[in-house]
Amino acid sequence: MIALSLAELAAVVGGELLLADADNAETIVSGVVDTDSRNMVPGAIFVAKPGAETDGHRFVGSAVDNGAVLAIVERAVDVPVSQVIVADAVAALADLAQAVVARVRERGDLKIVGITGSNGKTTTKNFLARILTDEGETVAPIDSYNNEVGAPVTMLRVTEQTRFLVSEFGASAPGSIAHLAGLVEPDVAVVLMVGMAHAGGFGGIEETARAKAELVGAAREGGVAVLNLDDPRVAAMSVAATQRQLRVIGFGQGSAADVRAHDVQVAADGTRSVIEAWGESVPLHLRVLGAHHITNALAAIAAASALGVSVSDAVYRLESVEIAERWRMQPLGNDRVRIINDAYNASPDSMAAALRTLAQITGPDERTVAVLGAMSELGESAGEEHDRVGLLAVRLNIRRIVVVGPQARRLYLAAVGEGSWDSEAVHLPDQDAAFEYLRTELRDGDRVLVKSSNSVGLRHLGDRLGDLFT
Repeated sequence: MIALSLAELAAVVGGELLLADADNAETIVSGVVDTDSRNMVPGAIFVAKPGAETDGHRFVGSAVDNGAVLAIVERAVDVPVSQVIVADAVAALADLAQAVVARVRERGDLKIVGITGSNGKTTTKNFLARILTDEGETVAPIDSYNNEVGAPVTMLRVTEQTRFLVSEFGASAPGSIAHLAGLVEPDVAVVLMVGMAHAGGFGGIEETARAKAELVGAAREGGVAVLNLDDPRVAAMSVAATQRQLRVIGFGQGSAADVRAHDVQVAADGTRSVIEAWGESVPLHLRVLGAHHITNALAAIAAASALGVSVSDAVYRLESVEIAERWRMQPLGNDRVRIINDAYNASPDSMAAALRTLAQITGPDERTVAVLGAMSELGESAGEEHDRVGLLAVRLNIRRIVVVGPQARRLYLAAVGEGSWDSEAVHLPDQDAAFEYLRTELRDGDRVLVKSSNSVGLRHLGDRLGDLFT
């Protein structure tokens, strides 16, 4: 974080300053800001966030032991550290992030990119951060820091030298993207796709589309909207973007896209395509598996071009990316048994994309194995969407379908109903049972996909299988 006096910080968040003996109102703080006491380092600022299961106020002492020099709290705690008492710690975190980013922007040439979409946010964020890092100091979220806590925590990592802030915005409810993006008013707003992920929480896909469009509405006037023209709901956002005087850069595989890909080929060593943009044609060999990641690469290239990076430079830098993120199409295992651990999250779109990738990278003498768990937050569509995944797995001729957990049983039944019987499809109660089954079932030449929503936890099963075949 940039340097602020305790008095300045208290004023920004509208809090009451209680000073420890060694401090005064002009004492300067500039350390990392976080709600997790385990992430504290010398000079850090701890935000005591109340939670459903625990209360951050209980960990102020631990935060101080780990180096925190200031605590933002909702009530005073009996710990020898300066404190700023506020009515709402999460709101104070947002206020602080907004003020800090605004000051850096005023003093320098900071450019801000916001990214949203039902799938691909974290991968696109990582791709874009890799491209921009060679241009100057770049701040981007760790993992999927995209909610009311993670997004401001990321914003507060900017310094006076930061040239690019890449923010990822998830939608927990209508208005959440508008709120988070409104803190920084991105110069470039990237919308990837509107899918069924989280549709249950919004009441349907059209409501999801409206939530994603909030990013366009929050972009800085005169900025750029980077939109996926392959998704009709995203392409339709160009109307609102134009009304707000945003320049629109379209990406996709259609001829109308400004940044487009063709000749997409998926193999075990990555994904190849040719990128065309504004008369330039550049071959891309993306080491990350999956044709769907070409869309994420296009979005990153388009966003980077809006910031002055050439297409050839962006492609060159993307070719150095070996993995999108841990647990996202992460290759594990060995040449005998290859594991693809893609179980950080799952939606109907990403599940279908991962299954197609598995089929595409498996040779004629190799066997496809899909280890699948439930997709969460689909609401009333959950049963139908799990049916579709089961049907698709069979139609792609996935040779072994291993379904894990009671919430995914309907996927298993759909696969059996479509013709996957005689042990081609099995249903197991939990990860341990699945691991024991797979330990004896897997054989040389198997190509294994592990895929589920984060809450199911199959990513840990994927890690165990990777260790087993390392």
